[in-house]
Formats: sequence, C-alpha cells, structure tokens
Amino acid sequence: MNEQKIGLWVRLAVGFLLGAVLAPAVVYFIGSLWVAAESGAGQTAGSLWAARLPPVPVTAAMVDWIGSPLAALTLQSLLGGIVGALAALASLPFAEDGRQLMRNSFLHFLATSAAFAALLWVCRWVDRPRYILLWVLLLAVLYVLIWLGRWIGWYLEVMQLRTLLGLAPGPSPLKWRETLPYLPFILLACNLLPLALFWIDRNIVIDVPVLSGVILPFLLLPIVGFFSGVSLGKRQGLCPLYPAACFACYLPNVWLLFNSSALFHCFLVAVPALIGNVTGWLFARRSA
Repeated sequence: MNEQKIGLWVRLAVGFLLGAVLAPAVVYFIGSLWVAAESGAGQTAGSLWAARLPPVPVTAAMVDWIGSPLAALTLQSLLGGIVGALAALASLPFAEDGRQLMRNSFLHFLATSAAFAALLWVCRWVDRPRYILLWVLLLAVLYVLIWLGRWIGWYLEVMQLRTLLGLAPGPSPLKWRETLPYLPFILLACNLLPLALFWIDRNIVIDVPVLSGVILPFLLLPIVGFFSGVSLGKRQGLCPLYPAACFACYLPNVWLLFNSSALFHCFLVAVPALIGNVTGWLFARRSA
C-alpha cells in the first residue's frame, strides 16, 4: 500500500472519528441551549431538542423511535461518522481534468447531501422534510464557498506565474485588482450566509437565534475572515482593502437583520481578516 492510499485511509478514519464524536456533542450543546432558554422563560417549549431534561447526546424523538438510548446513540454516531468521512474527502483533488473534476465533485456532493439528510432525519434533528431541503441548500452554499476559495487560490497562482514570465503588470494601487477575485467569496460569506442562517433561526421554532446571533458572529465570521486573509496574504502580500471590504459587505446586515447594537459583528470579520492577511504576508516572506 503506497503512501497516497495510506494517507487517504488516515484521512477517512480521522474524519469518521470526528463526525462520530461531534454528532452527539452537537445534540448535547443545542439541548443545553434549550434548557437555558426554557429556564429563563420559566416554561417548557415543545421541541425535538428539549423534550427531555437534562440534555442528552441524542434527541428524545430518536430514542422513542429506536426504543433504546444506546442503540440510538450508536446509530447517530455511525451516521455522523459517515458524514465526517465524506467531509474529509472534500479537500482532495478528485481529478486533473476540469470536466472530470466537476463530475466527481458533483457526485461527492450528492453522496454528502444524502448522508447529511439521513443524519438529520434518522436522528430526528428536524421534524419536517422541508427543513432537510433547507439544510441541504445551506450545505450547497458551503460547497460553493469552498470551491470559490480553491478557485481563487488557483487563479492567483496563475497570476503569479504570469508575473514571473513577464506577462502581467505590477501590483495595482492598494492591490485592489489582487483583492478583487476574493469579492464573490466575501459576498457569499458576509451576505448570503447571514441571510440563510437568519432565515433558519426565524423559521425553526426557537427562542434563541443560535445560528445568526451566536455561531455566525463568534465562530464563522472570524474563521472565514482569518483564513481567507491568510490565503490572500500568502499570495499577494498586504492588501489593506480586503479587511475594509469584509467590513463593508457585512455592514448592511447590521440594520437588515439586527440593529445598531450588532455593529461589532463587522469587526469580528474585518479584524480577523486583517490579522490573517498580515500572518499570510509574514509567512510568505519567511518562506521566500
């Protein structure tokens, strides 16, 4: 067995283990949020997540359906592991030919969507089929973000090769042209993603806007800002317009989805983008 196959099996094993652990952890975390919300409201809200207290790593609806908490937990971890293993394959190059790459990527998306939908329905994470479609659409947005990030990297590498061959002009003022390929990624992450998460919070009966009010600003925005900034800094150096673009793109959501008290959300994507850009630039200088 060569090193490539060994690496593939290691990646699959790690992805499976992470998915198997994260699936019950997610249920327990969301159940804890429901407990806190119900305690503050002084009442019990009927939901799949808070039907039994204290919170447990499987939904009460799944336990009632399977008939055994241990069997339910085992099945949930198995499905979570399958999703994790498929996700671990997402960053691998599926083919060198463009047409074959698109075909294999589409097949991988279908397999991941099917496993994810099974996880949602079998584990009773949702109680209506339309919510499964909504989450699959959100998964599709994530796929687009990943592929935009990869395309941006390829595009910038081609630009660098052209520069080395004397086929491209020097850096634009404030490197606006070098920052421009990241604009679709920013628009998706800072505009489309917040709208989707806010819609989910509003339409899934929940008292706490967990996705748009907690996970988005304090987890997703910093991660997206930092790592995209690193990618840009490693390839193009310091690009001062990038953090400003992140700030400006998210700004309409402050008043569209929230109010002026959420203005700090803009800094939660712009500041990590600046730190990531500087980090990527320093890494490129050190590697040169």
